Amino acid sequence: MKITVLNGSPKGDNSVTMQYVKFIEKKNSQHQYNYIDIAQKINKIENDIEFFNSVIEEIKSSDIIIWGSPLYVCLVSIHFFDHTAQNYLRGICEDLNMNFAGGFSPDMYDIMKDSEREKLLLFAESVFETAGNKLKTSGSFRKPDYAMPLYIPVTPAATVNTGGKKILILSDREYSGDNMDRMIKQIQGAFGVDAKHINLSSVDIKGGCLGCCECGFDYRCIYTGKDGFIDFYNEEVKKADIIIFAGEIRDRYLSAKWKQMFDRAFFNTHTPTLTGKQAGFLLSGPLKEISNLREIIQAYFEWQGANLADIVTDENSPADIDKLIDNLAAKLLKFSDSGYVPPATFLGVGGMRIFRDDIWGRLKFVFQADYKYYEENGIFDFPQDDGKAIEINAKMIALTDNPDMRENVRKMIKTEMVKPMKYVVDNK
Repeated sequence: MKITVLNGSPKGDNSVTMQYVKFIEKKNSQHQYNYIDIAQKINKIENDIEFFNSVIEEIKSSDIIIWGSPLYVCLVSIHFFDHTAQNYLRGICEDLNMNFAGGFSPDMYDIMKDSEREKLLLFAESVFETAGNKLKTSGSFRKPDYAMPLYIPVTPAATVNTGGKKILILSDREYSGDNMDRMIKQIQGAFGVDAKHINLSSVDIKGGCLGCCECGFDYRCIYTGKDGFIDFYNEEVKKADIIIFAGEIRDRYLSAKWKQMFDRAFFNTHTPTLTGKQAGFLLSGPLKEISNLREIIQAYFEWQGANLADIVTDENSPADIDKLIDNLAAKLLKFSDSGYVPPATFLGVGGMRIFRDDIWGRLKFVFQADYKYYEENGIFDFPQDDGKAIEINAKMIALTDNPDMRENVRKMIKTEMVKPMKYVVDNK
C-alpha cells in the first residue's frame, strides 16, 4: 500500500515523532512510504498553490495517511491534552470523509521500551488491516456548519468604567464589514479609548515555533532579535490586565495565525505568563458544534492561572450578542478589580501536575527556567512532602488495624468528614 506521512514537526527528519513512524516502516517495509514535511514547508504550502496542489494529489493517491505530529503545549502527543489533539485530527479526517483508523499517543521515550514498541506495531497492524480490507470505521463528530447569521448590533454598547486597567483586544487579522468586525467594535464601544486593538498580522513574526527547546534554559528564543514577536508578547500581552481574543473558527480550530501566536508563546516554555489576568473571547463560528475547541480554550487558561470570563459567538441573535458583549465587558472589569480567578478543574490541575512531574524529573536539565520558577512558586507540591497528611494517615491506619475501632470509624466517617467545613461555615 502507498502510505503518505504528513510530518507536523518543524524539526523534519529529526523529529521524535517521526522515529515512531520510521520504526513502523522498518518493521513493515512491504509498503511504500512517502514523507512530506508539512511544518518545515508550511510557508511554501501556504503561498505556492502548485506545491499545495502537489501535496493534495499525493494524499489523494495514497491508501493510508499518517498524521505525525508533536504536541508542545496544547493542540497537535506528550500527554498534555493529547486527547484534544486526537479529537481535532479525527474531526478533520471525518470532515474530509476519510476513515479514521485510530490514534496512538506515546510518551516521548516509549520507543525505548520493548512493551511500548510492541503496542506501536500492534497499532500499525490494525491500521494496515483496516486500510487493506477497506473496513468502515465509526464516526465521532458531525461536520460543523460554518455559515453564521448576519450580526448587526441592535443597541449601542453599554460603556463601562475601565478604572485605568490595561485592556488589550487581539485579533488575528484586520476584519472589515463582517460579523467579527462588528463584534470587535461593539466591545471597543464598551471599553472606549482605553482598549488597545492589535491584529497579529501587523506584528513582525518571521515564523512558527521550531521546537528547538533553546528557550528551556532561560526563556531565550532562537528568534530573539530577529523579529518583533517576543517584544510584542512581553510588552503588550504580559502587561495587560484584560485580554480579549477575537477571531474566526476555521476547520475546527482558529486561524493559522492564532496557532502561530500560541506556538511562539512557547518561548516561555511551561511557565504560566497570564496568571491572574482576565480573558474573554469573541468568536465567529459554530463553537456549540465543536466542544473540543471550547475545551482547548478552557484548558489553556486554567493551566495559565487566568480567568476565562466568557466566550461570545455570533451563533446567537443580534440582540443577544449585544447583551452578551455588554455582560462580558462588565464581568471582565469586575473580576479584574476583585482579582477573581476560579479554582481550576481537572483540565488545569491535571495539566499542571504533568508539567510539575516532568520538570522536576527528566526535563529538569532542558527546562531549567521552568524548574526555577516552579521551585520559587511552590508548584513542586508533591504529596510525599505533606508531613501532616503522612502523620495523620500513619496514625489512622494503625488505629483501624483493630477490627472494633475500624467499625467505629466507619460509623463516624460521614460526620467527621464535614466537621472542619461546618466549623468554617459557623465561625468565619
